[in-house]
Amino acid sequence: MKRIWLLLLLPGVMGLLFKISLERGWLENSILYLRIDLGTLALLVGVFLSLLLLIIWMIFAWQDRQFNQEFLQVQANAAEERRQFLQRLDHELKNPLTAIQAGLVNLEEDRNESAIESIKAQTQRLSRLVADLRKLAELETRPIERAPVNLTAILQESVAIVEEEPEAVDRSITLNLPQAPWPLPEVQGDEDLLMLALLNLLGNAIKFSEPGARIEVRAFEDGEMVIVEIADTGPGIPEAEVPFVWQELYRGREARGIPGSGLGLALVRAITERHGGQVTIRSRIRQGTVVTMKLPTDEVTK
Repeated sequence: MKRIWLLLLLPGVMGLLFKISLERGWLENSILYLRIDLGTLALLVGVFLSLLLLIIWMIFAWQDRQFNQEFLQVQANAAEERRQFLQRLDHELKNPLTAIQAGLVNLEEDRNESAIESIKAQTQRLSRLVADLRKLAELETRPIERAPVNLTAILQESVAIVEEEPEAVDRSITLNLPQAPWPLPEVQGDEDLLMLALLNLLGNAIKFSEPGARIEVRAFEDGEMVIVEIADTGPGIPEAEVPFVWQELYRGREARGIPGSGLGLALVRAITERHGGQVTIRSRIRQGTVVTMKLPTDEVTK
């Protein structure tokens, strides 16, 4: 686009330079008298206007072509993401359904308790998957509640909840909140959704770490934002996988075989963005992962 405008300006610039050269005496400034009949003048004006309109049309046609190409690329990317999502959904549904079918066969043959427990576990997994899909869909459409939220209180409650989980017994969980000279400012939003996001992040930190791992929850104020970091000393995420962990049902190499719906981080991102914030991940293999949530303070969103 810039090149087209430069080409259009070039004749005018050259004419201006020529005029300056004549006025400064760099070139001989001869007086030129032109005589033209009215018909020829009208023809020249008509040709000039036609060329001008042609150039304008070409510019708009080029812009329209660029827009169409970008639009088609966006649609192609969306279609590819949809295809990958459906593939992952098919995979997530196929495994528990296969296990349920096998459990029913065993139940019919042996009437054993292990088959019943397997069916219950897989049914619960499907139920969680469907529930999380519904929550994700609702987040994209329905308005969220807007009220002052005491982030300090829900951080404390979230940590207390996950500490009661059996998987958390062998993990060291610490919560570091500012007290002086003032506590964390409130944020504006939906308390239940924000707690859901925090519980998902804490649940991931526990689920994807080994016994004896350390999990740190840190929160602090940074200008007009409240920063919440959840760090763990787990196995870490390969660098190539980090951009994809926010996608629905995506499961990286380290996550395969670990129970979960594959929607936790997608929910966290959707909740954070609906609150006007952003969430990022930093990770190092064999060292751990840090998930950072940034939320605008109550004063910013008023």
